[in-house]
Amino acid sequence: MTTKISSKWAAAAPRLQSLLRIVAAAMFVLAGTPKLFGFPVPMPGGVTAKAFSQLWVGGVLEVFGGALLLLGLFTRPVAFLLAGEMAVAFFQFHFPKSFWPTVNGGVAAVLYCFIWLYFSAAGPGPWSLDARRRR
Repeated sequence: MTTKISSKWAAAAPRLQSLLRIVAAAMFVLAGTPKLFGFPVPMPGGVTAKAFSQLWVGGVLEVFGGALLLLGLFTRPVAFLLAGEMAVAFFQFHFPKSFWPTVNGGVAAVLYCFIWLYFSAAGPGPWSLDARRRR
């Protein structure tokens, strides 16, 4: 019985891969919307990022790159680009404050970096526009 349950659970891995991509991408988009649109919560001071500033570029990558990952479109190159963005964000903004991500506020940046690195190698899973285009 255990073998049957574990084999059924293992067979769900591709769909769970897609689900992880969808949920992580939706949260990633929400990390960028305050920078560009002040939604769902404004940035400190009630402002949005100044156009073409580094913060604005990060917001654009998060909103539009995250939307592509949400759809599973151009997943591998977009995920690779966003993994790099998160590595830069961590080392430029978080690491100088402290080595420890829990202290420097960089936990999300580290997790997103490795999640996107995973998808750049593994692909989007079956629930994606990339998979639909291959058919």
